[in-house]
Amino acid sequence: MDQNGELIFLGTGTSQGIPVIGCECEVCLSEDPKDQRYRSSVHFAFNGIGIQIDTGPDFRSQMLREGLHQVDAVLFTHEHQDHIAGLDDVRPMIFRTKKAMPLYGQERVIARIKKAFHYAFEEQPYPGAPKFDVHSIDEFDTLNIEGIFVQPIPVYHGQLPILGYRIGDMAYITDVKTVPDASLEKLQGLKTLVFDALHHYPHQSHCTLEEAVKWAKIIGAENTYFIHLSHHMGAHELTEAQLPEGMHIAYDGLRLPVKLG
Repeated sequence: MDQNGELIFLGTGTSQGIPVIGCECEVCLSEDPKDQRYRSSVHFAFNGIGIQIDTGPDFRSQMLREGLHQVDAVLFTHEHQDHIAGLDDVRPMIFRTKKAMPLYGQERVIARIKKAFHYAFEEQPYPGAPKFDVHSIDEFDTLNIEGIFVQPIPVYHGQLPILGYRIGDMAYITDVKTVPDASLEKLQGLKTLVFDALHHYPHQSHCTLEEAVKWAKIIGAENTYFIHLSHHMGAHELTEAQLPEGMHIAYDGLRLPVKLG
């Protein structure tokens, strides 16, 4: 029997967010809500279960904006600050459930989290510190989180090996420059692809919009939504209008169905 969850775009911007502090460009001054972007992350919800992919510095505000209050596990794509800085804000969920929060990421990423949030991992943590249950994973692991199967997808953020994730007929791939052939095989049959597209100018570790469109055509999902956008990308409405059929510029608050079975 087919079961549907929901993918919620908490943020779709790059590391500075949009508007950028002090910038007076057309995009940063735009009154279109779709041009206002928190740092990129998504939340997957299914039957009262919440799976969070990345916890950037805007995590608390994003959860409040979307009326979300349940996180059963956090998956990390990589260890950069715009993807982990808000982790401490899962504390309310930990206090409410009285359970340690499961965290999943590559060994290198888990090590960085332990350093950044060292107070949560000390032998005698201070009262009120969050409790985490950490799991080092690689591309060969298939995760079972409360009955939801998650497939890690290895990609490259420049030279840095990171992970995307596939849940059902959706895959989330942020901060990517190249996708290995073995990962392309794991991305067949998608209805929804979420994919990194920084702006229009060459970058050493992110796809330009033009590169992202090429990857999207290779992967062949029914619909592709571009994220991790810089203000240099241009206005949402104008950029969206230039894309091929089936490709879209994602925006904060967008919600999409995800089929699990």
